[in-house]
Amino acid sequence: MALHATDPSSVYLSAWARVDGLTIADVDRALYAERSLVKQLAMRRTLFVFPRAALPAAVGGPSARVATAERKRLVKEVEKEGLHDDGAAWLAAASDAVIDVLADGVPRSSSELRDLIPLLEGGIEYGQGKSWGGIVPVGPRVLTVVSALGQIVRGPNDGGWTVSRPKWTAMHAWLGEHVEPMDEQDGTTELVRDWLRAFGPGTVADLKWWLGGTVRGVKAALAALGAVEVSLEGGETGWLLPDDLEPEPPVEPWAALLPSLDPTIMGWTSRDWYLGPHREHVFDAVGNAGHSAWWDGRVVGGWRQDGGGAIELQLLEDPGADGRAALEAQAERLAAWVQGTRSVPRFPSPLSKR
Repeated sequence: MALHATDPSSVYLSAWARVDGLTIADVDRALYAERSLVKQLAMRRTLFVFPRAALPAAVGGPSARVATAERKRLVKEVEKEGLHDDGAAWLAAASDAVIDVLADGVPRSSSELRDLIPLLEGGIEYGQGKSWGGIVPVGPRVLTVVSALGQIVRGPNDGGWTVSRPKWTAMHAWLGEHVEPMDEQDGTTELVRDWLRAFGPGTVADLKWWLGGTVRGVKAALAALGAVEVSLEGGETGWLLPDDLEPEPPVEPWAALLPSLDPTIMGWTSRDWYLGPHREHVFDAVGNAGHSAWWDGRVVGGWRQDGGGAIELQLLEDPGADGRAALEAQAERLAAWVQGTRSVPRFPSPLSKR
């Protein structure tokens, strides 16, 4: 239903893991030529790639919540820093200026926009005296607010598949039409439907976390969908769509190498049933998943690339002879696909750091 796009390479690697015969050019074509996949800041202030048809729900639901929160935070901080006495008026004027400049459909980088729009100049100091401190420019944060509202979008990328150097353009210019956002509850309901189709059964807590929403909104969506309560192992209550109640047929054991922030490892908030004892090895301290290796529906380790781009398995348990052979085959397949190109995750797991 959506792929995490914080790491630009994760979009490609997640798609590779799911589609036989997929090429990098295929993903490029979907993102930048056909534009059937679109990058949008949404759930939990995270960048995702959505199918184009899902944009009205995403923009109207989680993206709108992100825009509201980011707007309030930015207004408060520019006033506190003394950049603008009336932060709300400044942000409204800066947002309008961005929309006006990009209305011609010409993609522009954030630096080019700053040169054209003086209102985007300035920065806020964070972590004064700390090793991680510095000045954070306000221009990109204005773009965050305007893009979360679905008015502008990340268009062409000035870099390869492992690099994020987006140029911004008006959403209607990029897609050839305006995106009409759903209202928040309708958008939430549509995304809950998609989540249950992909990840169900799941709990209210799973859905609340994944959406970055509220328990009330999740429960209203479940009621609107006629979702059905089911009992989960451990005594929790899960939910399924009413037309998805039949048990899934058994499948042969399968192996997969998934990238950082892949939706399968990030899809639920309750994860022990597929992580076992490996959470601390494949997730960082703030909950970002690194590269993971799967055998028969469970995480059994991770993977990394060496300095030359070769794929190295990092197994945390013995998956047996069949599992090792299947994972080694996946590693060979992935090595042939990346052809030595290194993809460095922004949030490497503790395991990959070792």
